[in-house]
Amino acid sequence: MKFLDLARVHIRSGAGGNGCISFRREKYIEYGGPDGGDGGRGGSVWAEAVEGLNTLIDFRYQQHFFAQNGRPGMGRQRTGRDGEDIVLRVPVGTEILDEDRETVIADLAEVGQRVELARGGNGGWGNLHFKSSTNQAPRRANPGQPGVERTLWLRLKLIADVGLLGLPNAGKSTFLAATSNARPRIADYPFTTLHPNLGVVGVDGVEFVVADIPGLIAGAHEGHGLGDRFLGHVERCAVLLHLVDGTSGDIAGDWRTIIDELQAYGGKLAEKPRVTALNKIDALDPARRAEALAELEQVSGGPVLPVSAVSGEGLTEVLRVLRGRIDADRLRRKPVAEARPWRP
Repeated sequence: MKFLDLARVHIRSGAGGNGCISFRREKYIEYGGPDGGDGGRGGSVWAEAVEGLNTLIDFRYQQHFFAQNGRPGMGRQRTGRDGEDIVLRVPVGTEILDEDRETVIADLAEVGQRVELARGGNGGWGNLHFKSSTNQAPRRANPGQPGVERTLWLRLKLIADVGLLGLPNAGKSTFLAATSNARPRIADYPFTTLHPNLGVVGVDGVEFVVADIPGLIAGAHEGHGLGDRFLGHVERCAVLLHLVDGTSGDIAGDWRTIIDELQAYGGKLAEKPRVTALNKIDALDPARRAEALAELEQVSGGPVLPVSAVSGEGLTEVLRVLRGRIDADRLRRKPVAEARPWRP
């Protein structure tokens, strides 16, 4: 299934049914009177976050969603049928934006959250509503209210606990593959990862979700490379893991490139808790490893964890540090099997 995190949809709620002008005409009844019914309410357009979806690809093939109109009223005081609502089922973590792509209408971050995007029009009153002592035979009825038509944008931000950051080929996909059952594409050329990947990582009986996004390069906020369009997928993360390639010729410059892009992106992304790790230490001799760690600690101003996603060295230590930075209510503990008495 192709990953799609941005889609435009056109919606329209149903119009209300018209009121009816009608009069009683029954045999052997001397006096009749108005008996026109009201029109039915038009259907509304809703959005709901559901489980089992992690892409907006369904909205690539259908962009128009129109709710049903209400039926008009009828004689004998019969009210028209209401129009059926229509529900847009979206993945958890979907933001709904107005046509300007800046105004956030709703943020569906939990399963089951619903929001009304366009309310159906009310049905018009029939002439029975206008009967009075001075107007016993009204010949007027209200039309139904029109529906609401609007264009919206759906933007998906994946729900994850840890977000991986780094330059292309920093080893993010290899780290995700080594610590989870995810199988992202891995190759020796830049931008192998074209779409975000999610993996469930476990350590010390606790599980959390890690998101791997395509690598950033200098000028990503200006659209260079794949740009910063995927940084939104780590906005919801509790902690960021910044992987720096230990075999690079400019370790300090690589670290600054990512930090500059985070700051240029804006928001609170640059202020999120961040763990820095020196990756690919299996390719370094002891002297070069110590030199690289010292250089990275100096530029980052904090501790640096050595790790090798290929050999597995330092993986457990990194996962434990990440676990300590994640809020307790976001961790998912593995159920402990109850001990059963032995039976022959």
